[in-house]
Amino acid sequence: MIDHAIDSPSDPRARLFAVCVFCGSRLGHDPDWSAMGHETGQAIAQRQWRLVYGAGRWGLMGAVAKAALDEGAHVTGIIPDYLTKIEPVLPGLDRLEIVQTMIERKVRMMELSDAFLVLPGGIGTLEELFEVWTGLQTHAHEKPVVLANLKGYYDPLLNFINKATHEGFLTPSQKSRLLVTSSIHEALQGLEPFAFGITGAAER
Repeated sequence: MIDHAIDSPSDPRARLFAVCVFCGSRLGHDPDWSAMGHETGQAIAQRQWRLVYGAGRWGLMGAVAKAALDEGAHVTGIIPDYLTKIEPVLPGLDRLEIVQTMIERKVRMMELSDAFLVLPGGIGTLEELFEVWTGLQTHAHEKPVVLANLKGYYDPLLNFINKATHEGFLTPSQKSRLLVTSSIHEALQGLEPFAFGITGAAER
């Protein structure tokens, strides 16, 4: 792993509550997605939380990170080396970790974060959602996972989850551990109780 740390060990922002945002590397067709990404990054910064994400410049993830940086948030990006050849890294990150594999990327994201927020995205976002939700279910971690069902984007997925619960492949208690909201404000408000008293995963 190559660690490009721009922040210093004494940077107080590195000890704040850290939210990992999973979302698309594309913006999608609806211009509202970009606005919602901007809203997310801005709101994270205004709460004086850290952002951990996939380091990309493009898409919804880029919109989130740019807004967070513009508002003065500490932003950490983690990306596999081979992806840097096809997916430009956002300039100005406080910390950039270049790893070898997607698996290593997810491990580092989980280690550095205190909570996970899932916005609209494609198969990579879905894979990340199920990875951290499964980790919560199996007690690999006890960090909250929030699915922001913006404009009903995840309605079909939630229907599938309900079907899996109805058929007995998912228990109601497992289902309830995934926090579902319909707005960015509601999602971040739901994370606020978890932020109290947390030093921040970056110190661990």
